[in-house]
Amino acid sequence: MNKIQPFKFKSIDEFLDFLPEHELRVVEALRQIIFDCIPNCKEKLAYNVPFYSCRSNICFIWPSSIPWGNVQKDAVVLGFSKGSLLNDELNYLESNNRKKVRAKHFFSVVEIELDIVKTYLFEAHEIDNHPFRK
Repeated sequence: MNKIQPFKFKSIDEFLDFLPEHELRVVEALRQIIFDCIPNCKEKLAYNVPFYSCRSNICFIWPSSIPWGNVQKDAVVLGFSKGSLLNDELNYLESNNRKKVRAKHFFSVVEIELDIVKTYLFEAHEIDNHPFRK
């Protein structure tokens, strides 16, 4: 623990118990979508938030209540670890001046455009399955 991260979760359940209700609903919805799209992925805590991986990190969920993520207040971010490799013709994802990571902020479950999010998750999983695209 340090000044930036004043706590350390021991499990995903502890992380979920910490979240305010409005963030928890979005996090649970995103988790379910990730598990539906990438059923063989592993979920682990890193930087006090859940990351999802198969061969390498594919994506993560970062709620604003977890410090130092620079997430807008009351938002939950779905981030793609190799987002710069994703085909983003819709300009749906934000780079925020990052080289590789791309992300989308959600303030409620109704904002999650299921078909679009699934498309990005399927493509991110495909990128993870091809080591030459890393």
